[in-house]
Amino acid sequence: ESRAANASNKEINIQWYIPSLAKPLNDAETKVLLLYAYNTKPVKISNIKILNSMSTFSGYLWIPLARVISLREKFSYLKQQVEMLMQSSKSLSSASEPTSFLGQSETFKKITSKKPKTHVAKVHLDEKTEEMAKRCLSEVKALLSVVPAPSLPLTEIPFDVTLQSIASLEDMFDPASGCIITEESLFQWVVSLFH
Repeated sequence: ESRAANASNKEINIQWYIPSLAKPLNDAETKVLLLYAYNTKPVKISNIKILNSMSTFSGYLWIPLARVISLREKFSYLKQQVEMLMQSSKSLSSASEPTSFLGQSETFKKITSKKPKTHVAKVHLDEKTEEMAKRCLSEVKALLSVVPAPSLPLTEIPFDVTLQSIASLEDMFDPASGCIITEESLFQWVVSLFH
């Protein structure tokens, strides 16, 4: 059984196809094909010739390659900013952690609490980074909307910002690899763009 035939949770699979000959007609700009498939309930497919799942969806979009590359670069920079914010907040919190003496020695031992894994912990963005994230997400919304229409820039971020969510978006716009998105709030937002 392959991963392609099983999805134990909701997930979106994003892949890119860079065609050599199959280009849309009357278009001078180089475009790539975004292929997506997602499931809204767990799916187990034993025979790929028979698919009767009402919770599995797929589609494709032609997207200008230059915009894909530009978005990936923006998400790469945004991810660096989020990592720096996480590092600075980690430094501040570790500096304020209480310490205790170990017996009579002058050695200190830090008391650390169990913290969530850093890549899935929600990140509190500063104003500059939040504006950068809103601009990137507004561009994603405009790019992935099936019905092209002028859309207003986002006024709030529509999902919980974690290092993982930003890394997933960076990978999503990497034409060399694509990605699988499973984070609930990011999953919901991206699926909403395909409708």
